[in-house]
Amino acid sequence: MPRPLIGITVSRRKSRSGERDLYGVLYPYVEAVRGQGGLPVLIPLGLQMDELRDLYDRADGLVLSGGGDIHPEHYGYTLTDHCTWVDPERDELEFALVRWASEEEKPMLAICRGIQSMNVALGGTLWRDLATELPNAAKHDYYPGYPRDKRTHSLSVTPDSRLAQLLQATPVGVNSLHHQACRELAPGLRQVAAAPDGIVEAVEIPDHPYAVGVQWHPEWIQDTPDQQGLFAGLVNACGNGHI
Repeated sequence: MPRPLIGITVSRRKSRSGERDLYGVLYPYVEAVRGQGGLPVLIPLGLQMDELRDLYDRADGLVLSGGGDIHPEHYGYTLTDHCTWVDPERDELEFALVRWASEEEKPMLAICRGIQSMNVALGGTLWRDLATELPNAAKHDYYPGYPRDKRTHSLSVTPDSRLAQLLQATPVGVNSLHHQACRELAPGLRQVAAAPDGIVEAVEIPDHPYAVGVQWHPEWIQDTPDQQGLFAGLVNACGNGHI
């Protein structure tokens, strides 16, 4: 069988000269998909909606990658100085992908910013900055200055969830590279993991072939079976329609 084609969303950065934008993702996303038998392709910004739909239709599954913050206007809040790397074009692109994939049951793995895009696109809200809006929360923004694969806290995973099936491990330690998080969950999303301080760490869409969002970065700790299971589950769902 052909390798499943996995579309990965990208971030925008300025080139050194500042004359052209750079689109891309950090290499572990690509390696994690390839490592489980998927064929990665990057989904660039700047596409017209019909072009995006064409690329979406050709992809067997999606990875929504990490990156900058979603504009708070999409969930009923105002922009603050704590919201960084806001990219309205990326917001629009990812919201379209999430809505199509949720309605049409295309396999989707949403990582860090990805779980936040998933939640907002389907009607949820976010904490714009945990340190200022939820000061009793633990530290979650282990960046910069920390190794990206540093496992900083454990997870409480719902036993009967798809996530528990994928991770196949208890307890599970994860890395933490975010300053925002899901606040009110969108209708239709089920919380399936939390950090010790109660912050939402994973969601899924029940009865969907594969729609999983995680707040940590499994691509940076993909050398262990628990994290490999997330990417294997995505690729398998693309090939078989279920896991």
